[in-house]
Amino acid sequence: MRIILVRHGQSLGNVDELAYCRIPDHALPLTPTGERQARTVGPQVRALIGDGPVAVYVSPYKRTRKTFELLDVAAERIVAEPRLREQDWGNLQDPVQQEMLKHQRHAFGHFFFRLPNGESGADVDDRIAAFLGELQFRMLMDRAHPKTVLIVSHGLTIRLLCRRLFSWSVDLFESLSNLDTCENRVLDFVDSEWRLDRPFTQWRDSPDGATQLGPPVP
Repeated sequence: MRIILVRHGQSLGNVDELAYCRIPDHALPLTPTGERQARTVGPQVRALIGDGPVAVYVSPYKRTRKTFELLDVAAERIVAEPRLREQDWGNLQDPVQQEMLKHQRHAFGHFFFRLPNGESGADVDDRIAAFLGELQFRMLMDRAHPKTVLIVSHGLTIRLLCRRLFSWSVDLFESLSNLDTCENRVLDFVDSEWRLDRPFTQWRDSPDGATQLGPPVP
């Protein structure tokens, strides 16, 4: 079994933080650069999928759906999965409050700090846990479900998906960087456990000494 994780291409919010003050997060589009990124990475993603059937689970946000469209992947089933959406930042119409909340979140930690009218990382972690439980059951028990899955989602959501799957500590999660836009990671099920093809960029050593990777895939 294989799960391919892809972050969306560069969006308007990645280059203009004030865009969140005038456009709902779910409606932020890709930039022209983001569209080029998705087209460019498409052949690599299709090669990772191979010739077999693939099921796609994509965040319903505009930037993730457009990224998937531009990857040009022929899928047996496509599911717009709300549990794969970005962390809910609440109401961001006030740019001063937005900047203040970003500083508070960085100071107190991305996992436990809950944004007013929004979510904490822990809240996202909970919904990802429910999604992963269902997905693994389908991949293992449903003969009609493809054994290869493509997930197109968001930076923090992808990090939390891996945190859940590998039981990473909160300290380790908060020591990792998001994937770059249109960057991918591959998870393979080998010897009754999931393996990550390569680590996330780590901006500090985890305070608890935890590390990302187990034994290498043969």
